[in-house]
Amino acid sequence: MNDLMRKKDLATVVAQATPLKRTMRTFDLTMLGIGAIIGTGIFVLTGKGALTAGPALSVSFLLAAICCGFAGLCYAEFASMAPVSGSAYSYAYLAFGELLAFVIGWDLILEYALQAATVSAGWSGYFTKLLQGFGINLPVELTAAYGTTPGVTTYFNLPGFVIVLVITWILSTGINQTKRMNDIMVMIKIAIIVLFIVCTVWYVNPAHWRPFSPYGWYTFQPGSTQPMGILPAASIVFFSFIGFDAVSSSAEETVNPNRTLPRGILYSLAVSTVLYIAMTLIMTGIVHYPDFAKFINAPVAGVILATGLNWLAVIVNIGALVGMTTVMLVQLYGQSRICYAMSRDGLFPPLFGEVHKKYLTPFKGTWFFGIATALAGGFININVLFEMVNIGTLSAFIIVSAGILWMRKTQPDAHRGFKAPGVPFTPLIAIVFCFVLIAGLNWETWVRFLIWSGIGIAIYFVYSRKHSVLAKTKTAAKTATQTQQ
Repeated sequence: MNDLMRKKDLATVVAQATPLKRTMRTFDLTMLGIGAIIGTGIFVLTGKGALTAGPALSVSFLLAAICCGFAGLCYAEFASMAPVSGSAYSYAYLAFGELLAFVIGWDLILEYALQAATVSAGWSGYFTKLLQGFGINLPVELTAAYGTTPGVTTYFNLPGFVIVLVITWILSTGINQTKRMNDIMVMIKIAIIVLFIVCTVWYVNPAHWRPFSPYGWYTFQPGSTQPMGILPAASIVFFSFIGFDAVSSSAEETVNPNRTLPRGILYSLAVSTVLYIAMTLIMTGIVHYPDFAKFINAPVAGVILATGLNWLAVIVNIGALVGMTTVMLVQLYGQSRICYAMSRDGLFPPLFGEVHKKYLTPFKGTWFFGIATALAGGFININVLFEMVNIGTLSAFIIVSAGILWMRKTQPDAHRGFKAPGVPFTPLIAIVFCFVLIAGLNWETWVRFLIWSGIGIAIYFVYSRKHSVLAKTKTAAKTATQTQQ
């Protein structure tokens, strides 16, 4: 039992050298976080969220942001204390031991892959519409996975498949290319969102904000099993904030990570929250919330139609494509770095930890999961697994927040470049918020999550436990001690 709980030593982890190239600074990390956060939330989920909470969707976004903010403070402290790749996986290894760390890492791999695959489906829809505007029509059969749209025959999501492979190629060729591409795309995305806000704010009708919260905090409508209100909408739009945790995966490629990582995490959350709230208030002020049922998959298009600013449609379409591209880029980046960390620890095969001599990236692992994600997005209707992304992330938030409580107790004197304020209340509030949001997910999601975690535990006992570098190190040290005696 003790070997399942074996933990890494903090001093050893901090002293560990990395073959990865350190070039990321605060600006790059902030852009990385914004790139991961702003995308699907604004361009897709605002429609469903408005139908669920009404104009109070802005409060739902604020609640989701507060949840992520408290968790973000915990991530920031861990990142300053242990600036290594692996995010929640590495933090769990330090605080709670190998088995729990493996399960969290295993869950995060699925989370990042599913989100990238899900976003690739949305990206394909916007890309197809953009091409249609120029008179180019792709075969309908090649625009989505089988069974994605009821009544429409589709077999393969070709645009989504191709864009994931292009992003994988960028990620595999070096961190400089990755950060440069991400910085440019995020600045374009922010500029388009600001342009949208400036052009449409004049069309807001305050009467559309009344009643502000038509469904209250949590209610059921007659004859419906679907919860409505601010809290259920917060569970939906929480998906929008997933990604800031991927910033902490870049620790070994960051200059002065003890200072820059916390700043990147918190700055990206703050900027994204302001933009989300501004956008939702304007959108629900222009289009009365029940009318979003007509634009459930393209809510921004409904707003543009209501304003008559048709020239803005093409620009927003480009913004949506750029926004979703950066989300996929950061998710695939975070996934490759977690796999790299797990492989370096011996919990995954060596293939995933090999660093390319020229590009200084985990080249083979990046391509392995990039191709797997591209195929998943191309052939599988991801919609049925969408909520698994949320439950995996919320579980990681709970572990990281609990880890801060444990590390403050067991290693109070460890060097921390950033200390989360208000401990123990900050991590406790984060944990409570996460459990509240988990409660809003359906039971099928729980079952799928437990099955996936069970598969991971089986892999751990069959392969990882035997190949653990930490286990071999401790066995060697024990043997050496016995020999000396």
